[in-house]
Amino acid sequence: MAEPKHQIQALHTDSTVTVYQAYAPAIGLSAAQKGCFPAVWRRNRMTWIKPSFLWMMYRCGWGTKEGQETVLSIEITQEGFEWALEHACLSHYEHGIHADRATWKRQLKRAPARVQWDPERDLRLQPLPHRSLQLGLVGEAAHRYADEWIVSITDVTPLARTIHTHVRDGDLERAQQLLPREHPYPVNDGILAHLHHRARRCQLS
Repeated sequence: MAEPKHQIQALHTDSTVTVYQAYAPAIGLSAAQKGCFPAVWRRNRMTWIKPSFLWMMYRCGWGTKEGQETVLSIEITQEGFEWALEHACLSHYEHGIHADRATWKRQLKRAPARVQWDPERDLRLQPLPHRSLQLGLVGEAAHRYADEWIVSITDVTPLARTIHTHVRDGDLERAQQLLPREHPYPVNDGILAHLHHRARRCQLS
């Protein structure tokens, strides 16, 4: 059986799903200590959450990029995660899903969440054939995320640095053992019905 091109892989329980973000220490360390984002975290701007740990490492350079030095593991409710998916619009126009570009632009402007599929990464942060979910939250979704969905926030910067050290040393087996145990996320078909062409190509169970 061919591997699905689009996948939602995540560390999850029966009620929560873990996503990743990276921030400057002023925000990241405070959020991890208090279990919520500090006042300087702006709810009026787009924020992207990523279920894939390795894609987050690619984005933040293992926590070395400026403004992304603190890597957070954020456990949120499955209810919130699925609400965002259900209310999301693709971040780009795609023929066959949207009637036309004008319709897509109207949907995008109204949508409180955006879905983007980017190439998954391996331990060396090289692209893999399948694509992983990135979920952008804005407006109502960003407020819900910060105020209602978060169950816990953990600073996983030390873990990221340890894994990175093993990768640099060529010990990929040990690095692999330390990765979060991500598995296919069992999203219901109806949640992505508005992205029906995507949904049929995604791994949903």
